[in-house]
Amino acid sequence: MVETAAELLGALPLDEVPVPLRRFARFERRKRAKLAGQHIAALLERDERFRARVGEAERETHPDLAAAVEDGAVPAAADPVRVAVLGYLLRPDGWDLLVENARAELERSASLTEGERAERRIAELRAELTSARASRGADIERMRGEFREAKAEISELRRKLHEARAKAKAEGERADEMAERTERELAEARDARVTAEKELRRLRVRLERAEAGTEAAKRAAREGRNIDDVRLRMLLDSLVDAAQGVRRELALPSTIGRPADLVTGADAALPPHRALPGRALSDGDPQLLDRLLQLPGVHLVVDGYNVTKTGYGDLTLADQRARLLSGLGGLAAQTRAEVTCVFDGAELDAPVATVAPRGVRVLFSQPGQTADELIGELVRAEPGGRAVVVVSSDREVQDAARRAGARPVPSPLLLRRLGRS
Repeated sequence: MVETAAELLGALPLDEVPVPLRRFARFERRKRAKLAGQHIAALLERDERFRARVGEAERETHPDLAAAVEDGAVPAAADPVRVAVLGYLLRPDGWDLLVENARAELERSASLTEGERAERRIAELRAELTSARASRGADIERMRGEFREAKAEISELRRKLHEARAKAKAEGERADEMAERTERELAEARDARVTAEKELRRLRVRLERAEAGTEAAKRAAREGRNIDDVRLRMLLDSLVDAAQGVRRELALPSTIGRPADLVTGADAALPPHRALPGRALSDGDPQLLDRLLQLPGVHLVVDGYNVTKTGYGDLTLADQRARLLSGLGGLAAQTRAEVTCVFDGAELDAPVATVAPRGVRVLFSQPGQTADELIGELVRAEPGGRAVVVVSSDREVQDAARRAGARPVPSPLLLRRLGRS
């Protein structure tokens, strides 16, 4: 009872602990039961509330035995001390008789003679001996089984050892044969090496002779080429002198404007241009625009808004124009091609302030005129035979450019070329 009450004191809030026991509440459980034992026993005797709380704690620990004590049907095998504790704490009817029976049972247990204890001990030892004999018999059977398994395993290991020895002997004989064959092959390899070195020296001599012959042939070719270069230069100088003579005869000025500078919206009917190189390439070939920009005197006409709306249509029109013209300026500087960028200005209320990069001509269509029409005029204004490239993904612009003899190029090819720049 004291141990149960001491355990309960440590779990109760301090204000619920009885006043006489509060100074022991914070002690360790065993120390609390030892030092406050007399105080706890006295309080259990006179404080019914505290005794009931301790009884509830004991009931939670042994619910079935507590119910049997309260019903008056205590099991015969129940611990008499535990029955006395529950009877004292719960105080059912006849609880004092439960305590007295527990006391009598304890006295009977204490009055057992030494002979009875010895007989009990002998019986226990006999039972242990019987169990040991049975266990020994099982161990002997187990060890016999293990012995048989070990014997079989030893036989198997001996068989494997015999096989391994036979295999090792065979492998040794095979290794000796391989060593002999290797020696023979090494001797053959040495002989082959000597023969190969002789052949190599012979081939080196032939190679030196061939290189000497090649060098002589190159010298002869260079001499023949020098003669051809001199003849070609003489012909070229003659053509240049003839062209200068024609220029002086016709009194042509040394510097003239470009045909595109004269386009103001007039519909000029001029002969079609010659076919440009690169027509064998498809419109989607990435090399098409590079091949066309390598042509001498090429004029690149760009459909401005068609290109910008294809590449960066999320920007404002001013930002689109600025970005495209910046890229075209770099392209003109790299290729030295004549570049004209055309924007649709029919819907603009006022002129647009645009700074054109060096080498790039910027044109806006006049009121009542579309950018497509202005591009057509630019193409038709060029003289027959000049290379003209029109950049646009508009089907009508491409068809009109083909009819006029220009080479149309899709807008994505120009955007890809500007991206590389």
